[in-house]
Amino acid sequence: MILTTPFHPRTEAANRTGLWSHWQGYLAAERYQTSEKAEYWVIRNSAGLFDTSPLYKYRIRGVDAERFLAGVLTRDIRRCPPGRAQYTVWCDGDGHVIEDGVVLRLGPDEFLLTAARPNLAYFSDLAFGHEAEIVDESVALAGLAIQGPRSGRILSALAPEVRALPYFGVGKAQIAGVPVVVSRTGFTGDLGYELWVGADDAVRLWDAVVEAAEGHGVVPVGQQAILMARIEAGLILIDVDYTSARFAWTDTDRVTPIELGLGWMLGDLGDDRPFIGRDALRRHRDGKTARWVVIGLVIDWRDWEARHDAAGLIPPKDHRPDHSEHMVYDSDETKVGWVSSMMYSPLLQRHIALARVRPDLAEPGTRLQVEVTVDHDYTMVGAEVTKLPFYDPPHKTSEVTE
Repeated sequence: MILTTPFHPRTEAANRTGLWSHWQGYLAAERYQTSEKAEYWVIRNSAGLFDTSPLYKYRIRGVDAERFLAGVLTRDIRRCPPGRAQYTVWCDGDGHVIEDGVVLRLGPDEFLLTAARPNLAYFSDLAFGHEAEIVDESVALAGLAIQGPRSGRILSALAPEVRALPYFGVGKAQIAGVPVVVSRTGFTGDLGYELWVGADDAVRLWDAVVEAAEGHGVVPVGQQAILMARIEAGLILIDVDYTSARFAWTDTDRVTPIELGLGWMLGDLGDDRPFIGRDALRRHRDGKTARWVVIGLVIDWRDWEARHDAAGLIPPKDHRPDHSEHMVYDSDETKVGWVSSMMYSPLLQRHIALARVRPDLAEPGTRLQVEVTVDHDYTMVGAEVTKLPFYDPPHKTSEVTE
């Protein structure tokens, strides 16, 4: 059975294209307008509304909630005080990533964890023996993201307390008489917020935000625009940039946080917090056994144009995310990794890519080659390693003053 989110009465009316995809069994708009690029520019110039309701949402509460999560999550949840959120991952016993997600700390003993895939049985089994209750609120809670440089100004008109929220801050507010949890988080690399509301109040919240946004050029945005923004932000995507260790068939598909470029989450891996995968990750780190590192690549536009010109073709500049693998080679044409996500960035006016390469080639400025197809033939184009994210505007983390 195809499911619809609590916002569907509004998203269906707004979807002029009738293009939908499936997101964990729910209908999700691919794009609302003829061009996903128009929706992308709304995110970068004003603010876009994105229905995040298909995310799985787990409320974890009880006197042992922190101790339980500290033993499961790779990043130390004890360092996240109430009123803040953390981006985190959880691993298997060998230190391979099962999934990534965001955890909101609503109180000393209460958390809300969001994830892209179902994890209830996994967490519930691990919670045995803890005084911690795990409640699946995936259906009960709706999620609405408002992303873009004007999002803070718009939301603070509805709830002035939002203005004081720091980056990855969490708070509670009343919007149009509806209780809402607000987190300054998102998947676009821009200033943005996610609103978590009871499903029965979802449409009322949508209408209030739309009314407050009148005159700002705000429109709903679909999956394609969000996926464009997330590549510029250097944010990894499950089933594209990595495979969950739970479903990986081979060791090539399994990846550690270090190999995903998330080694900063690990801290000192001290003995005071035994968590799943800790010992394996310590061995990986100390033994420097990482096979890959996720890096950013900027394609040499001169090479790109020259290869297409030589074939008598107009060099394409396609903004739509390309999630097919492109092999990466060094100057000796030895395979050293692969691209997992690539696009032509409308903002940066360059082809950019997320790739996995050998750690010795991950230094910014390193020259590599990417294999692409031109006129049905494989050819190489030059590329340069760059620091992620590609796009990191100051207003993403700064105080909201507008």
